[in-house]
Amino acid sequence: MDRKGWVMRAVEALRLATFKEIQRYLDEEGEPFSKKELLDTLKALVAEGLLEEKEGVYRPARKKGSAEAFRRLFGD
Repeated sequence: MDRKGWVMRAVEALRLATFKEIQRYLDEEGEPFSKKELLDTLKALVAEGLLEEKEGVYRPARKKGSAEAFRRLFGD
């Protein structure tokens, strides 16, 4: 699994998590990340719309619905 996969797995398992909680989860799973590496991955996932961040707390992005999935699959 790549970095983004591990971070998504951690956030999905924790549901709402701070940077330190995500880092602790990854350490316990045997996938230690450096602070910079984890922060860069979190920022990338937020930019891609896979995670939401508010006041230092991360969570999986809300689903947009079937219309959004259809639009992404087939374009406009």
